[in-house]
Amino acid sequence: MIAVSKRLCIFVAENKHNDRTMKKQLLFLLMLMPLMANADDPVEINGIWYNLITKARVAEVTSGTTKYTGDIVIPATIKYENVTYSVTGIGSTAFRNCSGLTSVTIPNCVTSIGGNAFSGCSTITAVYISDIASWCGISFVSVYSNPLYIAHHLILNGIEVKELVIPSTVTSIGNYAFSGCSSLTSVTIPNSVTSIGDFVFSGCSSLTSMTIPNSVTSIREGAFSKCSSLLSVTIPNSVTSIGSGAFSKCSSLLSVTIPNSVTSIGSGAFDGCSRLTSVTIPNSVTSIGNSTFGDCSRLTSVTIPNSVTSIGKWAFIGCSRLTSVTIPNSVTSIGDEAFSGCSRLTSVTIPNSVKTIGYSTFQNCSRLTSVTISNNVTDIGSSAFWGCSSLTSVTIPNSVTIIRASAFYGCSSLKTLTIGNGIKNIYTQAFANCENLTDVYCHAEKVPSTETDAFYGSYIEYATLHIPEGSVDLYKATDPWSRFGTLKPFSGEGGEEGEQEEPKKCEKPTISYRHGELSFASATEGVDFVSDISDTDIKMHNGSKVNLSVTYTVSVYATKAGYENSETAIATLCWIDVDPKTEGIDNGVANVKAMPVLIQGEDGVLHISGVPEGTAINVYEIGGQLVGSAKASSDTTVIPTTLSQGSIAIVKINEKVVKVLVK
Repeated sequence: MIAVSKRLCIFVAENKHNDRTMKKQLLFLLMLMPLMANADDPVEINGIWYNLITKARVAEVTSGTTKYTGDIVIPATIKYENVTYSVTGIGSTAFRNCSGLTSVTIPNCVTSIGGNAFSGCSTITAVYISDIASWCGISFVSVYSNPLYIAHHLILNGIEVKELVIPSTVTSIGNYAFSGCSSLTSVTIPNSVTSIGDFVFSGCSSLTSMTIPNSVTSIREGAFSKCSSLLSVTIPNSVTSIGSGAFSKCSSLLSVTIPNSVTSIGSGAFDGCSRLTSVTIPNSVTSIGNSTFGDCSRLTSVTIPNSVTSIGKWAFIGCSRLTSVTIPNSVTSIGDEAFSGCSRLTSVTIPNSVKTIGYSTFQNCSRLTSVTISNNVTDIGSSAFWGCSSLTSVTIPNSVTIIRASAFYGCSSLKTLTIGNGIKNIYTQAFANCENLTDVYCHAEKVPSTETDAFYGSYIEYATLHIPEGSVDLYKATDPWSRFGTLKPFSGEGGEEGEQEEPKKCEKPTISYRHGELSFASATEGVDFVSDISDTDIKMHNGSKVNLSVTYTVSVYATKAGYENSETAIATLCWIDVDPKTEGIDNGVANVKAMPVLIQGEDGVLHISGVPEGTAINVYEIGGQLVGSAKASSDTTVIPTTLSQGSIAIVKINEKVVKVLVK
């Protein structure tokens, strides 16, 4: 009414020159005001508010002055001021946040429901309808337009819908139509249906199987997402595209066959299908979208056809059982993190068609033992091979000009690295924490621009840098290359080194324990020792008693700049009680006299020192059979056994029993 009054004021002001005409027109406007009020203002009829469109004689349910509660039955028609209106819509936010709403009955004449119409209706438990065909034709603006998404139970003429049969009069099923219908166990779709909408069966968690008719040409976005009980699905040859997230989070889906008619697979189409073990991608597919098979943790192998030109971001991320993948020459781009977390992938070949290896493409592929990078790759992205801890050697071709930050960070088994002559930039921590790196071959005559921490934590002071003969002085003057323990020149285009002495190897250390000190020695002078000592006692215990075995496993190897690391020596250090004085001890620690014993096993022979002369020493295999024995000598007792390398020896000295690994 206020809006009308304002318009009247303006009208009066504009017609002051003709009072007679003005009075006639004013009278006409006053007669129209009731009709205008009906068109503009919501009306309340039997507890439900409506927007009325007078000219079309249709009504739309809207929100009222109070929230709706209980069971709401929307009628097919209403009468207002002797005019009958057909209820064809439910407006945007009509029932929004009606937390007391328990059910809603929607008539067949409703054709549209606005966005967020039922958002926040957390207590609604059922939706009542009388015709499936009419329901399929409703235009839902969003998932929260559909009360079924929250209620989960669809009641058709008093009976809950579990085995859904779409009538043959239906040609299309609208977006979100059955989204969230968790009681639905099966669906029959007739050949009359040519279009299945977005998210149409999303969240139907009891649906176990689905046959899509030949009349359907595309599976739309999220159509069957979160159907967590879906075991199998038949995709007909009529389908040409599978939309984004079409089968995402179908965690029970075991296998899927994609027909030759399909040309595109959308982003996340099978993301989170954690039981999917195999998939066949036909030659018709030209692209694999972002996260298409992400977190398919049981997928073991994938063959990508020659028709595919791009593999999207996260395409196979988290496929932790994927052991092999073949990337064809047709592929020109591999997206970031495409194979990240494929922890069982053992080998990969980057084809000639690929020019860039993206960010974290193979990050944490911890069993990757070999990678072949083609001569067309120019850029290796940040963290591309981060954490590939089984790689032992890597060859970077001449075509590569940039190795980005952390590209090979944490490749802890990497021993040999070859860098081609085209390299210009090596960024921060590109080869950090490659602690077993022994040889780096860099073929660039001009020293590449390299961050000083490119080899952080890789012990390059003990490694050898092989460089072009005429560039030695340049590398010696440039950090971090100058920090390599040994610099060796090579000559010739192939990078062959001149005649050089084979690198010497540090002698294997010996381990001894005397006067409370553990010490190591090597026949190679000037070595450093890298040792590791593990203890069975120093750990958290639960309970009132703790059994102290006082046994240590000691391992050590020798290292020296310009030398290969020695073999690792292993010994077991333990203490054997002698005359323990525990009588009368209630609190504190008993005074126990103990003798230290050092045991080393190699090639089936045990070397035992520290045992009093004449003490009986018996050696058993793990099954309990005696395999060697001797009386302790005054120095080191040597006991030959029949144990093979890698066996566990059980050594018994007096009443003390110690397990020892035989190397």
